[in-house]
Amino acid sequence: MKKLLASAIFCALAAPQVATAAEEVNVYSYRQPFLVEPMFNEFTKETGIKVNVKFAKKGLSEKLQQEGEYSPADVILTTDISRLVELVNKDLVQPVDSKVIESNVPAQYRDNDDEWFALTLRARNVYSSRDRVGRLPADFDYADLADPEWKGKICTRSGKHPYNVSLVSSMIAHHGEAEAKEWLEGLKANLARKPQGNDRAQVKAVKEGLCDIAIGNSYYLGKMVNDEKQKSWAEAVYINFPGQKASGTHVNVSGMAMAKYAPNKESAQKLMEFLTDDKAQQMYAEVNYEYPVKEGVKRSELVASWGDFDADTLSLEKVAEYHNAAIKLLDEVKFDL
Repeated sequence: MKKLLASAIFCALAAPQVATAAEEVNVYSYRQPFLVEPMFNEFTKETGIKVNVKFAKKGLSEKLQQEGEYSPADVILTTDISRLVELVNKDLVQPVDSKVIESNVPAQYRDNDDEWFALTLRARNVYSSRDRVGRLPADFDYADLADPEWKGKICTRSGKHPYNVSLVSSMIAHHGEAEAKEWLEGLKANLARKPQGNDRAQVKAVKEGLCDIAIGNSYYLGKMVNDEKQKSWAEAVYINFPGQKASGTHVNVSGMAMAKYAPNKESAQKLMEFLTDDKAQQMYAEVNYEYPVKEGVKRSELVASWGDFDADTLSLEKVAEYHNAAIKLLDEVKFDL
């Protein structure tokens, strides 16, 4: 009997750690199901921890505010640095002390107080017509978008969209408000049409000859290449990485934070660590054509074919400080009108 008992104890100790049936983690997500559900399934497979997800297109911070201390949310997944900082400013998240995350996410892509962390990077590119422009010069910079040679030749979505607000914020951070305003005025004067549509619509406009260059996020090119209806749009442009002879290409992020009142804090941290590690980072790269935030993780074959670039080294936390100033400048120059 003693031998049987000892054997049972040994087996229990030697067995891999599997979550109990009660272990779970609740995620509020702006990220689409096709992108994150495969990672959650893999996490559950490895840990036994169930992942419950609420998907939304907007209003997550308002929902968290309404729920207060009774919120079931553990982890928040969102896009854009401004949304991550909004969660911090509204006191909706808490710090996460994790050596795993700290080693996986470079300092410029996480909060100084460990209240948010980037998961993926997306470059803010300039697309150029293959037929009418060709590849832009290696020293092309965002400042060149205001050059009169591009008058009537540029397309972009609304200046108030978070992607463009972040770009304007970075211009303020690097050059000051006065110079950034002058740049915005020059860019507005060069627009081929009133800002409209999404990033893909700008590439379509280049293909149709409405403009010669367009501003857009990098991963949309991957999506268009793999969409039969949009493949011809992608084939009509070159992707260019501005700022390679200046401050570098502006990048934005998707990211995560732990909810302030997370009821499953330990499981939440395990999920956050998993999302920054190799397997999940590789899945992000392959499924959505984004750049992994963890150094050393391979880009997808398609993304790698676009070439290497140096990203702006300015911390995104610093960029976010100029969010309100960027909105103010966009209003002053009546960019969207």
